[in-house]
Amino acid sequence: MNALTCRPRVLGLAGLLLAGVVAAGQSRPNVVFLLADDLGYADVGCYGAPDIRTPHLDRLAREGVRLTDFYANGPVCTPTRCGLMTGRYQQRIGGLEWAIPPGRKDLGLPASEKTIAQMLREAGYATALSGKWHLGYTGDRAPNAHGFDRFFGLLSGNHDYFTHRENNGEPDLFLDTKPVVIEGYSTHLIKQHALEFLREMRPKPFFLYVAFNAPHWPNQGPDDAAKEITAKSWSLGTRETYVKMVEAMDASIGEILAAVDQHGLATNTLVVFTSDNGGDKFSLNKPLAKGKGNLWEGGIRVPCLARWPGRIPAGAVSKQVGITMDWSATILALAGAKPPKGRPLDGKDLLPVLTGARRGFKRTLYWRRVGADFRETHRAVRDGNWKFIDEPNGRQYLYNLATDIGEQINLAESEKVKSARMRRLLDGWERQMDPPLYRVSPKPEK
Repeated sequence: MNALTCRPRVLGLAGLLLAGVVAAGQSRPNVVFLLADDLGYADVGCYGAPDIRTPHLDRLAREGVRLTDFYANGPVCTPTRCGLMTGRYQQRIGGLEWAIPPGRKDLGLPASEKTIAQMLREAGYATALSGKWHLGYTGDRAPNAHGFDRFFGLLSGNHDYFTHRENNGEPDLFLDTKPVVIEGYSTHLIKQHALEFLREMRPKPFFLYVAFNAPHWPNQGPDDAAKEITAKSWSLGTRETYVKMVEAMDASIGEILAAVDQHGLATNTLVVFTSDNGGDKFSLNKPLAKGKGNLWEGGIRVPCLARWPGRIPAGAVSKQVGITMDWSATILALAGAKPPKGRPLDGKDLLPVLTGARRGFKRTLYWRRVGADFRETHRAVRDGNWKFIDEPNGRQYLYNLATDIGEQINLAESEKVKSARMRRLLDGWERQMDPPLYRVSPKPEK
């Protein structure tokens, strides 16, 4: 199977170029990792968005590769970010399987975990995060304690785009370890600090992680400063405003890409764009089923673009199955950084496939999520083109994604042998993971 659609001659050249860089020990590449929040699969122009203009993301697709079968580590924010930071299934980390609720100071990425930012810093990289963290509030769980030289943004899962307060009223905007008060629309502020960090980091190879909180609710466009948002109206809104939020993010990405070009960094910089999970209320996930929070394709399959001029062929489309933590493994391999002993990565290096240096390979990917009350466990596995979902109500679903991307035809009864095999795969994987952190969520700390 060749998972990359492109002209063979270009593929071969890209593979040779990559091999030459590694063999010659030339300057290690920079990485700019762009993450959207709750973006629908069909909310980018190159993925078929009918009403959203994303010229800068579409440019990334024209100049690089568009992945069609890429997944988030989880169906909500925190799990995917945990997978990205560790390069491992979040179920190994001890329960980070649901979004950390507002004010929950007792949850987060443990200090004992080593992140890709720490590994990259040890390998000589400068590291910075501009945007959303959502992996813990306390100092030992915050970005600077987990390997980021610089941090600007929000520690929580979402805040008012103008007042920068959570829906519980707590202020949530930080520069490194200090709370700050800065006027402006969050998307624009995240972009501005990303550009500042980019200027600061240029003397050495760098990892710039830009985690937009857009288009996650509250539903606020860049011109909505006068629109009052309350706890009751926090998740309300319209598709029209959502469109403006996505377009504002795209424009900010355009400025970041322009800065990379202006500094002469494009040919030695891998740029990746994806989302932390599927789209929510105002998004468009077609042709996928359902959306954020569940394990159907609409909850976990996400847009993904990658550009590295001269390495990744321009205008390519890849059907290689991948997942968020694969980018962790890919980035560490590029940097020559290694994970700690005894903690091997679950992610796989995608770059040889995306450059054409090797053919696509089969993946078996797993998901487990617990509800917000931690009472129910939902599981899923994709093995090749087959997808199996195991629900806590005893219902099982089996889909052939090669012919049924929308998961409309449940084959669990007609393909009982295959269903049983997929269930065994899930059971075997789960035996290697930690159990969910809580079965019943305790009261948050005051």
